[in-house]
Amino acid sequence: MSTTSIFLIFTFIVLGALGLYFIFRKESFDNSNFDERWRDILLNEVEFYENLIPSERIRFEVDVSKFFAKVRITGVDTIIYDKDRLLVACSAVIPLFGYPGSSFDNISEVLIYKGTFNHDYETKGKDRNILGMVGDGVMNRHMIISQIALVNGYNREHSAHNTGIHEFVHLLDKADGDTDGVPKFVLQSKDVQPWLEVVNGEIENILAGESVIRPYGATNEAEFFSVASEHFFTKPKILRENHPELYSKLIKIYHQNPAEGLGNVLGD
Repeated sequence: MSTTSIFLIFTFIVLGALGLYFIFRKESFDNSNFDERWRDILLNEVEFYENLIPSERIRFEVDVSKFFAKVRITGVDTIIYDKDRLLVACSAVIPLFGYPGSSFDNISEVLIYKGTFNHDYETKGKDRNILGMVGDGVMNRHMIISQIALVNGYNREHSAHNTGIHEFVHLLDKADGDTDGVPKFVLQSKDVQPWLEVVNGEIENILAGESVIRPYGATNEAEFFSVASEHFFTKPKILRENHPELYSKLIKIYHQNPAEGLGNVLGD
């Protein structure tokens, strides 16, 4: 066999191997900035992460690292730990996990207060009943959240109340410029009215005492969207059983079906 023939055969084998590699390779994610010690915290505290398959856990970790790179997390008169920082990041990652590569661009800093506060961001005095808030005006691009509420939201024995997810859903709602309970960035114009009809019907059910969704969801459309989303990600089977039409709408919004397993992300 001539040298030329051997070279051609070798080239064919190499090209064939490369072809198979590019056909069957899986996309890799760079999670080199993710501290391995954080993994145990996520497994112990975040059921959504625990239920992901290994490759999706890596993507989740990458999203957490990206969040840390873009958003400051600051304790106000309280000491914050890795657990607190991770739970803030998870609250941002979970609602967008059905949209790989997406992240929040309308936030710069999360301020963690130890307890509740009022509308003037004060931790002392009257009317300190706020657990979380997305800032406006001089506080634009800021989020304030209670440390106690943040941690309690990931207590697996706790009710369907997750303050972290609640506030990031408000931020997601605000992405189109209006915090009105209509996430126009994912809803096509033809889907807006059907969504509002479901929302208003469910608010009536809450007011009539005929809903598993907590009463705060009846405040307005924006609060309903955030509260319903809390139920969607924390108690999805209960929400699906009692409010199937709402649950179906939220699947389309989030590209996720958590009743079939938290972290169940749908394809396009």
